[in-house]
Amino acid sequence: MPEAALLQIDNAERVFGGGRTLFGRRLPAVHAVQGISLDVKKGETLGVVGESGCGKSTLARLIVGLDRPTAGSITFDGRDLVAEARSDPQKLARRVQYVFQDPVASLNPRKTIRSILEAPLRHLLGLDKAARAARLKELMEAVNLAPEFLDRYPHEFSGGQAQRIGIARALAADPELIVLDEPVSALDVSVQAQVLNILDGLKARFGLTYVFISHDLSVVESVSDRVAVMYFGRIAEIGPAKQIFAEPRHPYTHLLLSSAPTPGKRSLIPEDANTELPDPYAPPPGCAFHARCPRGTDTCLAAHPPLEPAPGQPSHLTACYHPIEGAGHA
Repeated sequence: MPEAALLQIDNAERVFGGGRTLFGRRLPAVHAVQGISLDVKKGETLGVVGESGCGKSTLARLIVGLDRPTAGSITFDGRDLVAEARSDPQKLARRVQYVFQDPVASLNPRKTIRSILEAPLRHLLGLDKAARAARLKELMEAVNLAPEFLDRYPHEFSGGQAQRIGIARALAADPELIVLDEPVSALDVSVQAQVLNILDGLKARFGLTYVFISHDLSVVESVSDRVAVMYFGRIAEIGPAKQIFAEPRHPYTHLLLSSAPTPGKRSLIPEDANTELPDPYAPPPGCAFHARCPRGTDTCLAAHPPLEPAPGQPSHLTACYHPIEGAGHA
C-alpha cells in the first residue's frame, strides 16, 4: 500500500483583489495560485522552485494557515487545514511551523532569544519553568548555539545565527511539518551550507517533513526528495528530484536549469529572449509559458495543459502539450 500523504492540496486557488467598489466598478484580480494539486508524504522534503512572482510564498502561507485558499481544499493528516486554522489556530501551530526568508526581520528586536523561544513553549505546549529550561537547552544544542546566547537580542547575531534561532523557534512547538520559505537565500554560501546541514540533521533527529521553497536550483537539488516547479501560479512539473534535474520534460524547467550560472559555461539563453512573466492582471489564454516557449503551438493557446505522467514514470508529471522527451539539460 502506498504511504498516506501528510499534506494534501487539491485544486487550491488564491485570488487577491477582485470584487467591486462602492460605485460598482470592478476591481482587478490577481490569481496568485491557480489549481494547484500536490501531496507531501511524511518524512520527505518537497522542494518548490520557480521565478519570483510565481506564487511560491503564497503557497507557503496557505500551507501554514497564514492565508486561506479562495477555492479548493488543503488537508493535513486527514483534517481540513483551513477549518482547523479557523477553529483552533494553536493546534495547527503545534503541528505546522514556518521558517521565514529574512532571519533578522522575523525576530522581535525588543525581546531576548530566551523570550522568543519560550513563547511557543509557554503558549502552545504549556510547559512549566523546569520543562521550558530543559527544552531551551535541547533547542540551542540542536541548532549549534551556545546557551549564553539566550539572554542576547536579535541585533547581536549574524544572519546565519539569526536563522538558526528562527529554526529553533519553529522546532520549539515540536511540529511535524516545517515550511521553509527561502531559508538560506539571504545568507553567504558558506553559511548556507552550515544551515542546510543543520536542517538535514534535524529532519532525521526529530522525524520532520519539509516543504522547502527556493529559487536556488542547486540548493533544492541537494535537499529535496521530490521537486515541484511553479510558473505563474501553477505547477508546471513535479516528480522525483533526480528525474527532474536529469531529464526535465517541461520547457520552463529546461529553461531554469539552462539559466543556472556555472563557471566556464556559456549561457544557453538567447540575449533577446523574452524573460518577463505575463501580466498578472491580464493572464494569457491557455499555457502562460507559451510566449517564452520554443515549442509552443496554437494548441497551447486553446487551454491550459493538464498535469500528465511521463511514459513509464507515473510519479513524474508535466503540464505541457509538447514535453521534452528523453533529453537532459546540458
